[in-house]
Amino acid sequence: MANKNLNKAKEAKKDEFYTQLEDINNELKHYREHFRGKTVLCNCDDPRVSNFFTYFAYNFEFLGLKKLITTCYKNQDMDLFSQNKSEQAVYLVYEGDKNGDHIPNADEIGVMPLKGDGDFRSKECIELLKEADIVVTNPPFSLFREYVAQLIEYDKKFLIIGHQNAIKYKEIFPLIQQNKLWLGYGFKGGAGHFISHYEDKATAGDHREGMIRVSGVTWFTNLETPKRHENIILYKKYSPQEYPKYENYDAIDVSKTAEIPYDYDGEMGVPITFMDKYNPDQFEIMGIAEGDSGKELGLTPFDRKLKELNKSLRDGQLFYMVNGYPQKPFTRIIIRRKK
Repeated sequence: MANKNLNKAKEAKKDEFYTQLEDINNELKHYREHFRGKTVLCNCDDPRVSNFFTYFAYNFEFLGLKKLITTCYKNQDMDLFSQNKSEQAVYLVYEGDKNGDHIPNADEIGVMPLKGDGDFRSKECIELLKEADIVVTNPPFSLFREYVAQLIEYDKKFLIIGHQNAIKYKEIFPLIQQNKLWLGYGFKGGAGHFISHYEDKATAGDHREGMIRVSGVTWFTNLETPKRHENIILYKKYSPQEYPKYENYDAIDVSKTAEIPYDYDGEMGVPITFMDKYNPDQFEIMGIAEGDSGKELGLTPFDRKLKELNKSLRDGQLFYMVNGYPQKPFTRIIIRRKK
């Protein structure tokens, strides 16, 4: 079974690198049916120490994989969560157990040097990408836009780690709106612990030695899951007093996803955390609007409509009135309930 294999992996590797093995298992257990007969590529972490490689290699037969390929960038400083520095960029290929011991032994793993530095954008790494059916890894957050764009360009299935702020990127939000990308099951409490030499300065609790706690990390994917089609149970009745209407856009403000009214048919502004519960069968995403969080967004069709309504505001900035004073919420996803 998978858990038994994971325990073997932990015993073989006392030190866990980058993404923790438990976090990988907690997410990947929901996608087992997607991997049978598939080639998996992990192309942003050193395969010699990667827990992504460990997970897939030890669960190769359990998942019914065809092939596992992992690559790395030779200077890991480009990635906050990848610290192992290697002189030679390499890629590993594993095609399953050969001697019957159900353990990925060194003589069963092909280790090949890369001509370049292992950058996922390089020609040789793109050739490996073309060979893959599903990509699973934690790409550099600073290159998240480019990384996702490449996956979309080559029409790949994927399950990757990113920050929820990426939802607001002008390159990412349209993919969400078009149902080409959505959130996975996520990290417990909306935060992940990554092995790191960086000092953990997070104000929240649950600090762990040798790790950095990062709030807002989540999994992005285009693999279907039952979670994606679970309805949010709506129990609140709409009242004008409880749900203020924006002064500059015809929609109401809903401060908590759990409090979306069940009887309001117009447009609503909900927090960005709504995306954790978003069901495309239940709601339609109309656009995204910036509140008081201080960043400009790229103009979606919704943003342009809002800009026309009130040219004195920064693009996409909503506000409503409370006791005669303007109140600006944080970023809002504009949704409408499907009938």
